[in-house]
This record gives sequence, structure tokens and C-alpha cells, in this order.
Amino acid sequence: MRFAVVVIAFVSLLILNGCDKNSSEEPMVATSMFTLKDTQGKSYQVKKEGNNFTLDAGQDKIVLFDVFATWCPPCRAEIVHLSHLQRKYGDKVIVMGISIDEDTTDESLEKFKVKYKANYPLTHKGENQKLAQAIASTLGVGQDFPIPLMILYKNGQYVTHYTGSTPESVIDADITKALGQ
Repeated sequence: MRFAVVVIAFVSLLILNGCDKNSSEEPMVATSMFTLKDTQGKSYQVKKEGNNFTLDAGQDKIVLFDVFATWCPPCRAEIVHLSHLQRKYGDKVIVMGISIDEDTTDESLEKFKVKYKANYPLTHKGENQKLAQAIASTLGVGQDFPIPLMILYKNGQYVTHYTGSTPESVIDADITKALGQ
């Protein structure tokens, strides 16, 4: 009987302590920063707040992260579509290529960029792998996700994502909708 009284008293203290009125009203949100570097040495900062990802240069813009690999045929094919969309929307949209290749040099990625006519930054240094895994985790696509993996954000807020080869018209329609046009 005495043991039961002690257990009840202990549980009561735990419950009362958990309901402290002085605790913060703001929810705890996991925040991380990722640094990406392109072939010209330019750095980009990506901030993860909860399930949202914000590119430092992407304030008031649509940001499309393209997680790709240079050896991937569908990834190569997507570059044409993404370059066209970058031209079409100009400074309203930022396409950011995030290579998950492990041993690519600036020179080889720059040659790849020229060969496939990418008119947007391709990054391969810094924390590309970590960012790609963080994005995949928030999307629930698994750690061995299919590529290309493209994710659309507006002001850091998730809009939609695509796995595998995706028709340009589908991406275009989603960008138009996100822009409110």
C-alpha cells in the first residue's frame, strides 16, 4: 500500500511539472543551415525550419531545388526543361541544381553544365548530401529516394515535389499556380 502511495505521488509530480504555466508558448522547431557551393565558388545558404527550406537568395521567389546526379539520364533530360522554365520566369524563379555526385570537380561539373546548357547554378560542394537527405526526410520519400527529385518552395514554404522524369508542362503549371497567375 505504501508503495502505491509513493508511485501515485511521483506520477502526480511529473504530471504537474509538465503543465507548468511558465513554459514557453512557442513550439520548438528544428532549425538547420546548409551551405552549398557552385562551380564558380559562390556560396548559397539554405535554412531548414521545421519542414520548410529557404534559400538565402530566394526571398519572395519560387525556388525549385533539383537534386540530381551527372550520371543519371532522366536528370540530364530535366536540365532542358528547367533551363527553359528559368528563362521563362526570369527572376521570379530560382532553379538550384544540387548534385549528389560524390567525387565531381568544379571543372567536370562546369563542363557538364555547358554540355547540357544549364542556365542555373549547379552546386556540388558543401553540404549537398546532407541537404538532400534532410529534404528527402521531410518529404517521406526515404533515404534511397529516386532522382531526379525536384522540390518547389514559395518563400520557403513547401508547394509540391516530383520524383523521376516529370513533364515540363506539369512543373510549369505548378509554378504558375504558386505565383498566383
